[in-house]
Amino acid sequence: MLTSLRLVDFKNFGDETLHMGPLTVIVGANASGKSNLRDAFRFLHGIGRGYTLGETIGGKYGAGGQPEWAPIRGAAGEIIRFGQPAFRLQVRAPGIDYSIQVARSEDDNGAFRVTREELKEPPWTTTYTSHPGSGDLVHEQPDETHLLLRLGKTGNQRKLGDRIAVRPDQPALTQIREHRRVAKIHKEHARRVIDLLAGMRFLDLEPNRMREAAFPGQTRLGDGGENLPTVLRAICDDPQRKDALAEWTRELTPMDVRDFEFPIDPTTGRVQLVFREASDRRVSAYAASDGTLRFIAMLAGLIGADGDRLYVFEEIDNGIHPSRMRLLLDLIEGQTAKGRIQIVTTTHSPDLLSIVGDKTFENTSVVCRREQTDDAVIRPVNSLPRASKIRRTQGLGRLHASGWMEDAIAFSDTEPASETGGA
Repeated sequence: MLTSLRLVDFKNFGDETLHMGPLTVIVGANASGKSNLRDAFRFLHGIGRGYTLGETIGGKYGAGGQPEWAPIRGAAGEIIRFGQPAFRLQVRAPGIDYSIQVARSEDDNGAFRVTREELKEPPWTTTYTSHPGSGDLVHEQPDETHLLLRLGKTGNQRKLGDRIAVRPDQPALTQIREHRRVAKIHKEHARRVIDLLAGMRFLDLEPNRMREAAFPGQTRLGDGGENLPTVLRAICDDPQRKDALAEWTRELTPMDVRDFEFPIDPTTGRVQLVFREASDRRVSAYAASDGTLRFIAMLAGLIGADGDRLYVFEEIDNGIHPSRMRLLLDLIEGQTAKGRIQIVTTTHSPDLLSIVGDKTFENTSVVCRREQTDDAVIRPVNSLPRASKIRRTQGLGRLHASGWMEDAIAFSDTEPASETGGA
């Protein structure tokens, strides 16, 4: 499970850290920077998938020209904070501390390249580093043709061993597996990080895609909800998971679902989805409401997740009636508490914030832009003055709706300077 994401000069973040828990909730006004956090997670996911920097940022296409990976939002010159030479992302998890710094080449090519990278196993074991002994972000421009790494030693981890060269157009994390001089234990450490970054999902569910029949054998839910019928059929092969799916469907939707049926379209051979209610009334996915299908797809992700560790949702409360918000939150908090999956979501819903549990409150952050600038800041809500006490008396949802969080951040950011000036 990721515990933090640090962003340095990435889009509109100067140097900010998002602290994460099993369920991480992010609030903030429109255009404050919430979607830029999603872009940072997507960049890291592209690393985990083994892409080059050009592919991760600009999109990847297969041999036949088919799109395999959507580009990061924005123009090439907008991913690095305005006026800065490079951006840096750093993620931490139990036993993992990985950071990467990326700049653009100074020649006419303008390609993105890695200028610094480091992988450590806290508290002090180094797998590799490109800047031994260096602590903070550096802006030096090393050789354009390669990046030199200093490897950690397996015998005495406080010392560094051989130096190897890697291509700067792709993170070293996915290159060192090919080097014979890299110790097996270090390759295994890198593999764990790759698996962590690769195990992300970015679901942007679209009802029309969820209504479509699916080709047999497709057991992975598409980012838009594609393959929902076959994913649900695989879940229903397990009686325990099928019962859980039916129970939560009854709780979260108006339908009294008792069973799921998966008829085959005789013309196309594709699998369809039909809900059978207690009265034996059958409702096809084509007739189900958009909200019901969105619920079902989220259930498929939460109950049937295999291999995926981190789900990133935008507006997870979208289309959800307030009367069912608590049930959805109970499901999410219960599933993430098991430690099998982790969820990061944005929300504009005061209703959702009013009912989050204590653990989720600890991992709720607000993103806002500083006045008179485009810079964004990230602050844990429970770090704001008297936030815990005010939550108990007024409710977190009311604080969000009134704009109190942004006002508290503005006051907190200026208060130390005022006190210093008064001295």
